Amino acid sequence: MIAVDALRETFTEPARDIKLNLQSVLQNNTLNASQRWGVAVASAIASRNVELVTALIADARAEVPEAVIDDAKAAAVLMGMNNVYYRFRHMIHKPSYSEKPPRLRMNRLAKPSTNRTDFELYCLAVSAIHACEMCVGAHEKVVLEGGLTEEQVHDAVRIAATVHAAVYALEIRAYSAA
Repeated sequence: MIAVDALRETFTEPARDIKLNLQSVLQNNTLNASQRWGVAVASAIASRNVELVTALIADARAEVPEAVIDDAKAAAVLMGMNNVYYRFRHMIHKPSYSEKPPRLRMNRLAKPSTNRTDFELYCLAVSAIHACEMCVGAHEKVVLEGGLTEEQVHDAVRIAATVHAAVYALEIRAYSAA
């Protein structure tokens, strides 16, 4: 974790907890390396910070095949669309919208580069960041049916939450003089 560790060292004192958490959630837990790094990369992309994305991808490349990174990117992009669309359908509370077909391409969900369960886990993490209740529920169901445990889901969301918070840690560096 050379690139992420270097980035963590730039966190200021108010982000000390995130500095420590970012190190710990990326260590061995209930997730395998592909799941852990795929969730981290997808979460960073969803959190929209180039510096963090670049560091996580650099470190992920040393740990997992390029297909994992590719799936993480695809999950973040697809959920960028789906989370807006399905969150709207959920928030509007009108059955008429739910009856309309989405007519949005989502082929990658059915044919990821790696495996469907891991891809869905990446989607779940991004959906948690985007606060899409419908998508979180749907992806959690698929990953559990795919053989993952609630503990693994929990660890994935811990990674997503910490990676998302790391963006704030990076941003507050600019305010340290204020």
